[in-house]
Amino acid sequence: MKIVADENMPLVDSLFGELGQVQRLPGRLMTPEDVKDADILLVRSVTRVNEALLSGSRVKFVGTATIGTDHIDLDWLSESGIEFTSAPGCNAHSVVDYVISALVCLCQDDERMMKNLSVGVVGTGNVGRRLIQRLKKLGVVVKAFDPFVQSDDLPLTTLDDVLACDVVSLHVPITKEGDHPTFHLIDQTALEKMGSDSILINSSRGAVIDNLALKAHLKVHAGFKAVLDVWESEPEIDRELLDLVDLGTAHIAGYSLDGKYNGTHQIYTAACKFLGLPMRKRLPQMLPEPDLVHVGFATGANFDDVFPRLVQVAYDIRRDDRLLRRAIAKTDRISESFDWLRKNYPVRREFSSLTVKMRRNDTANTSMYEAAGFKVKVKS
Repeated sequence: MKIVADENMPLVDSLFGELGQVQRLPGRLMTPEDVKDADILLVRSVTRVNEALLSGSRVKFVGTATIGTDHIDLDWLSESGIEFTSAPGCNAHSVVDYVISALVCLCQDDERMMKNLSVGVVGTGNVGRRLIQRLKKLGVVVKAFDPFVQSDDLPLTTLDDVLACDVVSLHVPITKEGDHPTFHLIDQTALEKMGSDSILINSSRGAVIDNLALKAHLKVHAGFKAVLDVWESEPEIDRELLDLVDLGTAHIAGYSLDGKYNGTHQIYTAACKFLGLPMRKRLPQMLPEPDLVHVGFATGANFDDVFPRLVQVAYDIRRDDRLLRRAIAKTDRISESFDWLRKNYPVRREFSSLTVKMRRNDTANTSMYEAAGFKVKVKS
């Protein structure tokens, strides 16, 4: 059995090597010739999987180690009898960590407290729902918009109400058809409905925001802040827009080691089921110990003071912002630099890999640390 996989997917050899011969290739450059004699195809979001790629091949199973599936022609795969699986929720906590790190950094810049912000969440799938849950536990006022969901446990409202929040965070797939397309959902009209000092965060798909409209908006609204992890025309991103946003990163919001490992393991599990084989390897045994395992604070430390520092110890988004700006500043070959950053992304662990040690007589904020996504260990 031959397995063709994106070269940037972790654990492929360890997990799929026992199932067959693994060939790793650049995901963005995969051709019909590369996959014609493959039985299994493993991709990420940079590979378009459709009739043009797979027609005439012997591929019978396609797995994408991503939450989104807009790069996959699901109808054609179904019509062709090709089994498909994605990895819903695999890196959801990683993206939530990214959003919280961004909010912490911007609040520090403006000397604001995150709990005093109102946050509007567009899209209540795996990522949006987890973000809502975490923010609410931290005492943040949250509103959400999702026309495809009816739920009593989510603070659902209209898009206009969400746009009126201090922060708007986008967590939707890219769609151009239907009653509620998300392509350019945030256009000039939507931007004008937001406050002059609002924060806009996009870690979903680049074209959910009209990037030209955002660029024009940022030029005339100095107090408006934008955080972009995804961009129109990736990997050839707009250098001028990067200069205007407060934080810009190379589509790495979901790139925690935990999330990437989980994505590969989810499609490995589905492949074993498809092939009727036992699943021999479990994820917990494959995750390495993080460099930083425990952190402690002085007895009586104030949570509001400690929380921003704790977040930045776990993951400081400003590192990834610097990496992108430096890479783009050095070259005119923007797309190559963008992809290089993604391929060579440094190891990043999720908040949950870090344990906060607390004394038994100082546990008033235990629930708050847990709500933020950290583990807590009480010691005597």
